[in-house]
Amino acid sequence: MRFEVERKFLVADDGWQAGVTTRRRLTDGLIGQFATGNKVRVRLDEGRAWLTVKGERVGLGRPEFEYEIPRADAESMMSLVCETCFIEKTRHCVPYAGLVWEVDVYGGTLTGLILAEVELDHEGQAFERPPWLGTEVTGDPRFRQSTLLRRFGDEGRRVTPEEVLALPL
Repeated sequence: MRFEVERKFLVADDGWQAGVTTRRRLTDGLIGQFATGNKVRVRLDEGRAWLTVKGERVGLGRPEFEYEIPRADAESMMSLVCETCFIEKTRHCVPYAGLVWEVDVYGGTLTGLILAEVELDHEGQAFERPPWLGTEVTGDPRFRQSTLLRRFGDEGRRVTPEEVLALPL
């Protein structure tokens, strides 16, 4: 088991683009989410597929379990088991001050949204904020992928951070 500790931020400008070292397209399908905050998702990228089970959040962290699965199984889960909308994003890896930031540029039903995350070794870990970071949204339920899908999944238009921030907590 891995205990994931991450911080999430809005992106203030496109200064991150100059530092990108890798990028990959991801598609996430939500299999289930529970009142406790636990969730199960299936994810595809260009080369592999996997299931992720995330436990209840404790502070900034949560237990996370990942299992690689056959691509054909993941595609079947997407079409037969998952909720109807999917998260589509391109994840850009951007090293900065000894850490690797993941900048997610959303597409599909969430086009217009860009978020940056960094994984830390522990909650108290100090880190230098890149100049292109905006407001921190760690733990803000409005920025959970499941919330974004439920609220904006069928609208077929660009989503702005201001719209998400305007949602009730």
